[in-house]
Amino acid sequence: MDRMASMATFVKVVDAGGFAAAGRVLNMSPSTVTTHVQSLEERLGARLLNRSTRNVSLTEVGTAYYDRCLQILADADEADRVAQALQSTPRGKLRLNASVAIPPLLAPVIAEFTALYPEVSLSMTMSDRMVDLVEEGFDLAIHLLPVPDSSLVLRRVGTYRLLVTGAPEYLARHGTPRTPADLVHHNCLGFSYSPWGSEWRFSGPDGDQSVAVHGNLESNSVNALRLAAVQGQGLTKMPSFLVADEIRAGRLVPLLTGYSRAEYPINAVYPHRHQLSAKVRSFLDLMTKTYRNNPDWADPCGARLKSHDPEIASDILPLQRETAMPSSSAAVG
Repeated sequence: MDRMASMATFVKVVDAGGFAAAGRVLNMSPSTVTTHVQSLEERLGARLLNRSTRNVSLTEVGTAYYDRCLQILADADEADRVAQALQSTPRGKLRLNASVAIPPLLAPVIAEFTALYPEVSLSMTMSDRMVDLVEEGFDLAIHLLPVPDSSLVLRRVGTYRLLVTGAPEYLARHGTPRTPADLVHHNCLGFSYSPWGSEWRFSGPDGDQSVAVHGNLESNSVNALRLAAVQGQGLTKMPSFLVADEIRAGRLVPLLTGYSRAEYPINAVYPHRHQLSAKVRSFLDLMTKTYRNNPDWADPCGARLKSHDPEIASDILPLQRETAMPSSSAAVG
């Protein structure tokens, strides 16, 4: 029989002063109550209660066991209260894994989340590989890359676009590409983790197309590629939110915007669909709300182009947050 249930029944027999009285409190038959107590005695190999026709009393072993049962049952109740509190109110540590490119998008969400829920602390680890959430103890992952493990739960929390950019100095020396085909004549900086290898893919007025590019730098760091592009080394293709500040400052120029219309998912990944903890559920809801209420968040340079460069802006379509996503996932590169 369930040992905890038997302990609780034994305690109730002592507190109520008999088997029948305990049965009435627990809504059990006296025989069921007796069975619970007997199962404990058989397990322990000792008598816990002295029985008479009128009452029961604790043996010496029973007295010691009763005291320990009270403590164990109280600890179990406290454990239940702690778990229920964690499930209803965000608190504790949220262990988060994210793509290396994600921090510019996560920073405002994390700041608001910790302000709303001061009892939560975050531990964030950055990696472009998809970690084993259960084995490595993560509550949640936010990724741009495809997720290979089909057993995981995915929730799309937003979308992004890939944008080709180059420094004004580079364009002055090498010219400005007008179509994706022109990229074969340019130094294109490559992202090592791109699932498309050396191909850059586009979606524009002529449909979907890909171009095999080449360049003198390949890196697994989007920051290294961005800085190289700012220095005029070549062209780069990455999520527009990563180059928004450089575009606003004029250090980089957006290119081929009419061919950068495809939207790709930013996925939240977690191991279980049911009974999400309050901290995970609240963080996911806040991320989704932030995207929905700030349509320029995942494509911040789009708003800048619309207000300052109408000719280029005419090629950029507003992000439609709630439309269906393409069947393929995308990565930086």
